[in-house]
Amino acid sequence: MTTTLAGAGSRLWAPARLPSFRLLWAGQALSLLGDGFSYIAFAWITLELTGSTLMLGYVLAFQAVPRALLTLVGGSLSDRWSTRRLMVLSSWARAAVMLAVGVAGLSGALEFWALCAAAAAFGAVDAFFQPARMSILPSVVAKDLLPAANALLGAGAKVAAVLGPAVGGAVVAVSDANYAFLVDGLCFALCALCVSAVRTLPREPEEATAAAAASGDSLWARIKEGLRYAWDDPRIRTVLVVDMAVTFCYAGPFTVGFADLARNEVQGGSTTMGLLNGALAAGAMLGTLVGGAIGARPRVGLLVAALAGWLAVGMAALGVVDQAVVAVGTVLAMGFGIGFQGVFGLSWIQRNIKGSVLSRVISVDMVLGYAVAPLSLVLCGALAERNTAVMFGGTAVILALTALGVLASKPVREMR
Repeated sequence: MTTTLAGAGSRLWAPARLPSFRLLWAGQALSLLGDGFSYIAFAWITLELTGSTLMLGYVLAFQAVPRALLTLVGGSLSDRWSTRRLMVLSSWARAAVMLAVGVAGLSGALEFWALCAAAAAFGAVDAFFQPARMSILPSVVAKDLLPAANALLGAGAKVAAVLGPAVGGAVVAVSDANYAFLVDGLCFALCALCVSAVRTLPREPEEATAAAAASGDSLWARIKEGLRYAWDDPRIRTVLVVDMAVTFCYAGPFTVGFADLARNEVQGGSTTMGLLNGALAAGAMLGTLVGGAIGARPRVGLLVAALAGWLAVGMAALGVVDQAVVAVGTVLAMGFGIGFQGVFGLSWIQRNIKGSVLSRVISVDMVLGYAVAPLSLVLCGALAERNTAVMFGGTAVILALTALGVLASKPVREMR
């Protein structure tokens, strides 16, 4: 048993022995810390300037819309240029935007229109960072290290996603809210410095040849090529549809549903809501680390079906639960499944999709998620007003059908 645990630990930490991976890990963690800061900073400054939650909605929309519209462009440029270079440039741009807003706020010159413009600029440059962030890993570590590397990056991302808003809120609480923008800008600048020091592996000959052949293609032609590549492969097509279904089935239930459970079904108020969100994050982190420590290469298609089925059972349970401790335990188990499968699913994508088109396929997946998440929030909000059990039950049915659809496809079932 001791030998087995030692071997699992050695596999999990193997990527951390590589200097470039450590720099990439630090850069991504700093970027996600900055994302958490930016959310708190934009929200608080908007409310201070306007006192209106409607105006806050406008600011967040100004940030979200350019990000959604430009993600396919960001994915295309990531495949054409260096993913590392794109991450560095977009990080410096995000740092400049945040620092400019902070300085304008401290000088008393910040107005609402400028805040909207800054939010739009931030969302636009972030659209170039995110696809590159998700696709750079195969150029930093060998393919056999991808599961462990994704697990370590995922664990760091989850910690940063929790610490960012928390530390950002603390900075706002003890100082002028504009200082949060300055700290935010510093995070992005440090991210740029870390990623600029990453040394990537040489491209494989066929990938280099494909990239050179496509170097003269127009931006639209490259976007269409990425869309066609994703659609023509039944495995990738199914993965995208499943990701979209799973995103739809947890965006609303894990946001609207948690709030309704905490307030009306299991009681406990905001404390229970915090416990539910904490359990989801903790379960996902534990599942991510366990997945990264496993040396085998399981059938990813079966894991995808198992995750959909696992979440279906969890959603059905949340629809009838009446005790907070049972709800928290259920959510913890669901989070574990999400984290565990995520390691192998992302590693499969990075390992099996050509590097010359990888960022474009990932950007397609991101855009689909951006599209279905707001729809899920609206529909689940409407259903929860009538009956929370119906909302969770309907979600469970969609997830169960998704699992059956995956199992019905032989190419997907046999994915490794």
